[in-house]
Amino acid sequence: MWEEPCISGTSGSGTVFFSGCNMGCVFCQNKAISRGQTYKVISTDRLVDIFFELEEKGANNINLVTGDMFIPTIRTAIERAKNRGIKIPFLFNTSSYLELESVKSLDGLVDIYLPDFKYIRDEDSVRYSRAPGYVEAAKAAIEEMVRQRPEPDFVEKEISGERIMTKGVVVRHLLMPGMLIQGKLIVKYLYDKYGDNIYISLLNQYTPNGELSRYPEIDRKVTKGEYDSLVDYAAQIGVVNGFMQVGETATESFIPQFDLEGV
Repeated sequence: MWEEPCISGTSGSGTVFFSGCNMGCVFCQNKAISRGQTYKVISTDRLVDIFFELEEKGANNINLVTGDMFIPTIRTAIERAKNRGIKIPFLFNTSSYLELESVKSLDGLVDIYLPDFKYIRDEDSVRYSRAPGYVEAAKAAIEEMVRQRPEPDFVEKEISGERIMTKGVVVRHLLMPGMLIQGKLIVKYLYDKYGDNIYISLLNQYTPNGELSRYPEIDRKVTKGEYDSLVDYAAQIGVVNGFMQVGETATESFIPQFDLEGV
């Protein structure tokens, strides 16, 4: 229920988390799964069945989270599900630290892309996420995603009147402590390059994980002033298609319980 309104709506997004991550973010909130500590091995056929079970529960979409290292399997599973007549869109939720060819291989299969744009300075991507070359990789990946889904499309739910995205790209940026200038540079880059063809989602839910003594500069929550400044900047340069978080969102409630439910 915690994704952007056009993704979750009131019915929710059918989220499938994949274990393991190709980045090493020191501030990761989901270490239980990103470090491969919690997992269950399943077959591709079982993954397809999970897609249909989520559709039957009323999910607005199939939300594939951190599936970057499983793209060949994901591609096969989506093809099988579509051949069996699944009706809801597929959403690829990614850090954007991807090979360009991997993104190209999803062309025609993924309906919605939900990429992060974490950094615009490689020194930060190396220090905080152990991800050399992140900036250029993310720029190239997002450009390919927009090439595949150049304009957003929506469906209006008859009962609720909600506009739920069926195609498009929503780029997320998680504002980190002391990195307001970087956040503004990212927003400017995205808006200058893509304008209203994408949605920009600005997040303030950064939550220190209690293990950042070696990184004191990010061992705190983002202040209201920092976040408000980023949102105001986006509005000033003309961003209309965007999302902001309201109120106190930097809480433990944004950390899922990885209990293998539904697997």
